[in-house]
Amino acid sequence: MKSLLVLMLSVFTAGQGQDPQVPLVSQVPQSPLVSTAWVAERLPDPAVVLLHVGPAPAYATAHLPGARLVTLQMISVTGKGATGGELNLQMPDPEALRAALQTLGVSDTSQIVVYAATPQVMTTATRVVLTMQYAGLGERTRLMQGGMTAWVADGYATTDVVPEVIPGELSPLMVAPIVVDGDAVEALRKTPGVRVVDARARALYIGEQTGGGRDLPHKTGHIEGAVSVPFNSTYDPQGRFKSVEELQAIFSAAGVQPGDTVVAYCHIGQQATATIFAARLAGFDVKLYDGSFEDWSRRPDAAVTNPATKK
Repeated sequence: MKSLLVLMLSVFTAGQGQDPQVPLVSQVPQSPLVSTAWVAERLPDPAVVLLHVGPAPAYATAHLPGARLVTLQMISVTGKGATGGELNLQMPDPEALRAALQTLGVSDTSQIVVYAATPQVMTTATRVVLTMQYAGLGERTRLMQGGMTAWVADGYATTDVVPEVIPGELSPLMVAPIVVDGDAVEALRKTPGVRVVDARARALYIGEQTGGGRDLPHKTGHIEGAVSVPFNSTYDPQGRFKSVEELQAIFSAAGVQPGDTVVAYCHIGQQATATIFAARLAGFDVKLYDGSFEDWSRRPDAAVTNPATKK
C-alpha cells in the first residue's frame, strides 16, 4: 500500500509543464483532448475515472496508477441489422450500458479519462470515447493525447497494481442523438449541410480493395456521395492527433465545409470513431453510422460508387 501511495505522489508531483500543442481542459472547456500533464495533475482525485484501452495481459503488467481495464465487449453488443444478419459492433441498450459503466466505477460526478495503451488500439479508445458521448457523458470525458506511449515518454510512472473498483452510481442515461442507422444515412446523404465521410483506408474507398464481414464480403467502393477521410490520416504514428488547423485542412480538402455535420462510417463502426473524434476537434457536429459498410452492403438498394470500375 505504501509503495502505491509513493507512486501516486510521484506521478502527482512529476512534470507539471503543459504540452504546448494540447490545451488544458481548464483553459479550453470544450476540448475532448488533454495532455499527460493534465492527467497527472488530477490523478489523485477520486472523481477521476481512468479507463485503459488495450490487451488484458499487457494491462496486468503496466497501466496508469488507478486505471481500470475497459474492452469493447463490456460496452457494446453484436446486434441484428435491419436487413437481417448480425452486425459486429452496436451500441447496447441504455440500461445495459448504464450497468456496464457503473461496473467500471462511473458515477454522476465522475470525470472520465480514456487512453490507448499503444497507437495500435487508438480506434478502440476513440470508440470508448464516443460511447461515453452517446451515453450523455461527453462533456465529462476526455482522451489523453498520445496514450500510455506519451505518458511513459514524458517520464510518468506506470504500475502493475490492479485497483479495486467501487461500483458507481449513475442516473438513467440521457443518450445523445449521435448514432444513426442505414435508413437515416440514406436520408442524410441527400441533406444539405451534411457530409457522409468514409473513414476506411483509401484503397477501400476507391475500390482497389474489398472489405469483408462476418457473413459475406462487403460491396466494393463507397456509399454514393461520401468523401474520404481515412481514420489514420487524423493522427500520427505515435498516436497523437494532429492540430486543429491540420485537421480542418484535411476535412476541407475532402470537401467538408465549415458548419457541415459529419456522418462517418467504416467497416463496422470502430475506425470511424477516430475520424469522428478528429472532426469534433476540428469543430464539426458528428454522427456515427453504427453498422457502417457492413450494414450498407446488405441493403439491396443502397447506392454504392466503385471508382475502380470507371477507369
